[in-house]
Amino acid sequence: MDPNRIIQALKGTIDPNLRIAAENELNQSYKIINFAPTLLQIIMSEQVEFPVRQAAAIYLKNMVSQYWQDREPCLGEVVFPFNVHENDRQQIREHIVESIIRSPESIRAQLTMCLRAIIKHDFPGRWTAIVDKLSMYLQSQNGGSWYGSLLALYQLVKTYEYRKAEEREPLLAAMQIFLPRIQQLISQLLADATIFSVLIQKQILKIFYALVQYSLPLQLINNTLMTQWMEILRAIIDRDVPAETLEVDEDDRPELAWWKCKKWALRIITRLFERYGSPGNVTKEYYEFADFFLKTYAMGIQQVLLKLMDQHRQQQYVTPRVLQQCLNYLNQGLSHSLTWKQMKPHMQTICQEVIFPLMCYKDEDEKLWQEDPYEYIRMKFNLYDDQALPATAAQGVLYKAARKRKEVLPQMMEFCHQILMDPSRDPRKKDGALHCIGALADLLLKKRMYREQMELMLQNYVFPLLNSPMGYLRARSCWVLHCFSPLRFHDELVLRNAVELVRQNLIDDKEMPVKVEAAMALQTLVSNQEQAKLYIRPHIRPVMQELLHVVKETENDDLTNVIQKMICEYNQEVAAIAVDMTQNLAEIFIRVLQSEEYEENEDKTVMALGILSTIDTILTVMEDHKEITQQLEGICLQVIGLVLQKPIIEFYEEILSLAFGLTCQTISPQMWQLLGVLYEVFQHDCFDYFTDMMPLLHNYVTVDTDMLLSNPKHLEIIYSMCKKVLTIDAGEDAECHAAKLLEVIILQCKGRGIDQCIPLFVEAVLERLMRGVKSSELRTMCLQVAIAALYYNPALLIHTLENMHFQHSPQPITAHFINQWMNDTEFFLGLHDRKMCIIGLSVLMELPIRPAVLDGVSAQIVPSILLLFLALKHLNASRLVNKPNLLANAGALDEDQNEEIPSDEDEVTENRNAMQQQSSIPTGPTAEEEEEEDDDEDNWDNDCFEGTPLEEYSTPLDYDNGEDEYQFFASALLRVQSTDAAWYQCLIASLSDDQKKQLQEIYSISQQKRSTAAKCQW
Repeated sequence: MDPNRIIQALKGTIDPNLRIAAENELNQSYKIINFAPTLLQIIMSEQVEFPVRQAAAIYLKNMVSQYWQDREPCLGEVVFPFNVHENDRQQIREHIVESIIRSPESIRAQLTMCLRAIIKHDFPGRWTAIVDKLSMYLQSQNGGSWYGSLLALYQLVKTYEYRKAEEREPLLAAMQIFLPRIQQLISQLLADATIFSVLIQKQILKIFYALVQYSLPLQLINNTLMTQWMEILRAIIDRDVPAETLEVDEDDRPELAWWKCKKWALRIITRLFERYGSPGNVTKEYYEFADFFLKTYAMGIQQVLLKLMDQHRQQQYVTPRVLQQCLNYLNQGLSHSLTWKQMKPHMQTICQEVIFPLMCYKDEDEKLWQEDPYEYIRMKFNLYDDQALPATAAQGVLYKAARKRKEVLPQMMEFCHQILMDPSRDPRKKDGALHCIGALADLLLKKRMYREQMELMLQNYVFPLLNSPMGYLRARSCWVLHCFSPLRFHDELVLRNAVELVRQNLIDDKEMPVKVEAAMALQTLVSNQEQAKLYIRPHIRPVMQELLHVVKETENDDLTNVIQKMICEYNQEVAAIAVDMTQNLAEIFIRVLQSEEYEENEDKTVMALGILSTIDTILTVMEDHKEITQQLEGICLQVIGLVLQKPIIEFYEEILSLAFGLTCQTISPQMWQLLGVLYEVFQHDCFDYFTDMMPLLHNYVTVDTDMLLSNPKHLEIIYSMCKKVLTIDAGEDAECHAAKLLEVIILQCKGRGIDQCIPLFVEAVLERLMRGVKSSELRTMCLQVAIAALYYNPALLIHTLENMHFQHSPQPITAHFINQWMNDTEFFLGLHDRKMCIIGLSVLMELPIRPAVLDGVSAQIVPSILLLFLALKHLNASRLVNKPNLLANAGALDEDQNEEIPSDEDEVTENRNAMQQQSSIPTGPTAEEEEEEDDDEDNWDNDCFEGTPLEEYSTPLDYDNGEDEYQFFASALLRVQSTDAAWYQCLIASLSDDQKKQLQEIYSISQQKRSTAAKCQW
């Protein structure tokens, strides 16, 4: 392989004018043996220009990602797909670790990704040698090889990070060698604060975290070894960061290696405490370790963290992530009396001087509010950003401490009250006080002492701030009303004022973050307070218009949820503005999709999904307003067209739901045109979205059957889709839906002249049945299509079966079908399927010309029908039973709900005692257990007798005026009795006395139903 030729091609990929030709050259060369090793040589050659080396590294990474794994030919193909040749793989495995050690950082990142892919596919099977190679470099006295080999080891550990414990054996065997060495290495480097040393320490900590964070290998890390590691971690957390780091800009300090080292040490310790070291909250294998951890390490570590918190309190710099991890550790410590007793003397100080300042409005908040209010909103509502903020961790500690430790809540409420009472206090502290109170709202509403004061608190301290000159206080006050929206108001005027003030903030405020908080508060007040709903009703048009404006401006997904809920609350009032709202939402959707940053910004996708969901809600609410739905159709089709045109696959489910909503009452010519478009989509993206298409396809069949049958193309499209799903492996769920749709067509079109379709439909399902089916649901669904065809036209089905032949089936298909049906009658579940089976068996026993196979199963037919009737009887009875009142056991709102635990107890002691007591109780069911067993029986009954998911796709059999299975069966059996006595005797000869009694009951019920129907006609 000529390296110069590859170098020139790689150089061409960097030049826009030469890129296409260069990429073509590489695409013609990459399959040639020795191409990949040549790339690695180019990457490591210092004679080659650096941009070319980078391009080679990226190309190699892509090659390894796509072509390293052995791949088999696709179904129906003979040629094996390209894989990197084994000789090339061997050369790369031989040199990749050295390349990582020697390469500069930007190239090293690509090579480590290559290594991860290689390890994933080749370790341990083809490449146990990596262990020896890494061990050699880590044992070397040449420190220059340590960092790169640690990066390589990290890839090995990351590959197994989330594997089950039993799948980690190869890693644990390797770590028997590596763990002592990296522990020795980090111990000797602890005293060295140079950047080289600290980077190596950080990488060792990352390796240890990946090793233990999902599963703690106790066979590898015993208590002695863990104690040594805990001392290392404690030393790293406790040591001072070099003073010169304070000269670095504060925004850049979190990226410094010294602080990152602390962050990783804290992540390990917090993870160990939360997942393995918290007695009562761990799985059985960690019971002993948890007790050991709590008694041996937890307090010593907590002492160091309290020191760090105190440094932060005294205005010494601590990075946000380190502070967050400290708070997370303390949160876990609140559950245990041992750590709580150590924390308790400091708790008031922590709450008031660490947590409280974190919950106040800060300079960086003000800067962002003023410079970019839309980014401020995004940051406040983005869950992923928020998780990293110390304020979130602080709020978690405050809430848990107030919930579990009785001294905390009264102290904190008194502290916040004093701040709110003082008119001269810093407004930012008032924001913090309201933030704390709102964060504790859930607890305060459970305690009568606080609950009864909340109205007064809102009136005195929150309402005035809704008109504050400071936007952040108006926003915070709206948020507090949001938090306390479930409060039971005793004074109607206070509630009216709350609603009016929030409405004004939404409509009239000039600051967008205030409008967003006001929107949230207004919706929760309306949802939780019946009176609030009445107050807003006269203002619903301007409120909804303003909500749309705010959504358009901010593209905030939470607000689309607000709009959806308001639409549901005011469905009648929304009718007047539904078209304008949908038009606005469609315009926002189109703008979001066409924005330049759409592809890169995940928030845009979430926002667009929210808008589609909101439009769908409007369609659902307007379902009974035919003229409005007709106006909405054009707008929705514009949105559907845009999604299909791009195409944007992640929105298919939502646009199919829109199309369903537009076809529930009538189907316009435009919606019939959409069927053809969807067929094209189906051809490309096929099975993944067939089940999502099903409700819409069901509408095409059942809502306008005349139009369906007027154009043969319509039925041909639907059949082709079902046939394709049943022919190629689409998964049994999609196949069940396809078979169901064919059954719906047959039943919907009975007597409508689709005889030519029956052989095609039956062949499609029986061919699938003959290929072997795993689930009883698909088996019965395929049978059900043929049963529906039997009901449609018995002679046509029998003729079709007699002329149908499949490979690998020695017996005629008629016999196979009937035998399979008789074997599977117990698997017909739900109302429709059992009814269809009864009607089918009734037709079968009345056939004028009986297939020979029926003689062999004659004794099974009537008993099978009787069992199906019994199941239907249970199903109908279960639907009449009153559902239990789920609210009956809910505690009265006026009673205090106390979750506090004494200082000398653990949060989990009660649960553990209960478990211990249970284990000492003699065997034998208690009354409670018997009650639970009864519940299980009820659940079994419900599972057995409730309808199947596919029953939502109704057929004429399911309508009130549909075929009655009692009358159908009774009439059929009586006709057989009068016309063919010998056959009748074959059918009933094996019936027991109980079965004969049941048969008489069915005759009686049939007669009653016939009499009732006759009276109704009169």
